[in-house]
Amino acid sequence: MGHVEVGRLTYVLPDGRPLLNDVSFRVGDGVKAALVGPNGAGKTTLMRLIAGDAEPVEGSVVSSGGLGVMRQFIGSIRDTMTVHDLLVSVAPEPIRVAAAQLDKAEIAMMESESEKIQMRYAQAISDYSDAGGYDIEVTWDACTIAALGIPYDRCKYREVNTLSGGEQKRLVLEALLRGPDQTLLLDEPDNYLDVPGKVWLENQLRETSKTVLLVSHDRQLLANAADRIITVEGGNIWVHGGGFASYAEARRDRNARLDELRRRWDEEHAKLKKLVLMLGQRAKYMDTMAAAYHSAQTRLRKFEEAGPPQESARDQNINMRLRGGRTAKRAVICESLELTGLMKPFDLEIWYGERVAVLGSNGSGKSHFLRLIAGGDVAHTGVARLGSRVIPGHFAQTHSHPELLGRTPVEIVMTEHARFKNEAMKVLARYELAGTIGEQRFETLSGGQQARLQILLLELSGTTLLLLDEPTDNLDLASAEALQDGLNAFDGTVVAVTHDRWFADDFDRYLVFGSDGQVYESDEPVWDETRVVRKR
Repeated sequence: MGHVEVGRLTYVLPDGRPLLNDVSFRVGDGVKAALVGPNGAGKTTLMRLIAGDAEPVEGSVVSSGGLGVMRQFIGSIRDTMTVHDLLVSVAPEPIRVAAAQLDKAEIAMMESESEKIQMRYAQAISDYSDAGGYDIEVTWDACTIAALGIPYDRCKYREVNTLSGGEQKRLVLEALLRGPDQTLLLDEPDNYLDVPGKVWLENQLRETSKTVLLVSHDRQLLANAADRIITVEGGNIWVHGGGFASYAEARRDRNARLDELRRRWDEEHAKLKKLVLMLGQRAKYMDTMAAAYHSAQTRLRKFEEAGPPQESARDQNINMRLRGGRTAKRAVICESLELTGLMKPFDLEIWYGERVAVLGSNGSGKSHFLRLIAGGDVAHTGVARLGSRVIPGHFAQTHSHPELLGRTPVEIVMTEHARFKNEAMKVLARYELAGTIGEQRFETLSGGQQARLQILLLELSGTTLLLLDEPTDNLDLASAEALQDGLNAFDGTVVAVTHDRWFADDFDRYLVFGSDGQVYESDEPVWDETRVVRKR
């Protein structure tokens, strides 16, 4: 069993802005705790501090049972990382150290076979064995079979960038859940997983005896798997001991209590200041009032030194004004459409104003379909065309926008849609992207902030057909709800690829890309095809 304890942690960003202020919490043995909060509030930074990837200004982190870490971005160590490298990167530290020494020794053996090099190689093999390297490779074999369907020996030299995002996530999760570390830090483990993968993850989290601290924006996963919610907002931490079902009510009650405490503090502060002023005026004419005056001054000074109670966190006020516009009755027309190697030919008509969710497992062609409708170069046969006055706007799942790199949100909005900086800031403020966030380079924004900026650009472009590829993946809870409100008010057509069960409930139609290449419609969301009898 393991635990994590954070004590009075303070962290300041490189540009001098405070991010976390004197935060403390504990995740006890076997607890499954979810870390939530607005995009950019410091969730990933807090996870990095606990993992030892960053150093706090003050405070301490203590953990037990060994610490297994899934970082937010898996393939970031180097582009040519192999499956072996990836599994080593999430192994216990003694195995990581021994594996690195063994790699160096193997390279040296390729260059020279001197007795000294051979002895060093033999020692590296022994050290790797003593650290448990060969034992854990047995576990890795089970992991690769479960995640990829391939034994470890057959895929260990395969480059990670040839795996889908879901395969990468599943492989790391298998390794951590089966590994020896008893405390796991999982930063957005459900991103890129399809719904069967998310259900698998929920079951694993419920069944494991390990202690887990995870960051997730998937409301259904939070409801199904987390038994404690830790919120990061306004630089502070607060803990809800119940599950996600009671979280919203608990947050409202907490903010109401904090507002009441602040109101009482302000009233008492005003009374003390008024008392000091009154006694000061009387003391000018009555020597007998001097002692009372000094006593009141002391009370006021101590009261102000103690400071006001913690303020309630300000609710995000994200106002997405997705307007759209009237188009032809048939917004999207597909005739005998087949994406090469991904699906069998199908016909489809999407009518103006409809909300169509595109569902299916990873790799079934959903993202390719959206790119084709958006005008992208995707190999296909058959017809895919748009109706008159239909202006497509594409939200890309990967947030891959090289044209935005090195530019700030203010610069991006001014270049495309505003003449003056104050106009750009006013627009960005509706998406909680103004102020210092608006002056940050695009690549330094959190995933959720990048997603909100991309949605804002769709709003400003005048699109009448929204093509959204996993739009809620990186959005915090408030942003996801704001997006749903914005889509409900949108005067146009929406086609969204999603694995977000909560989000999908708002849609009118469900287009399912089956694992056998068939594309079909369903009256309700289909997450597990093995449980569905299709309508013919």
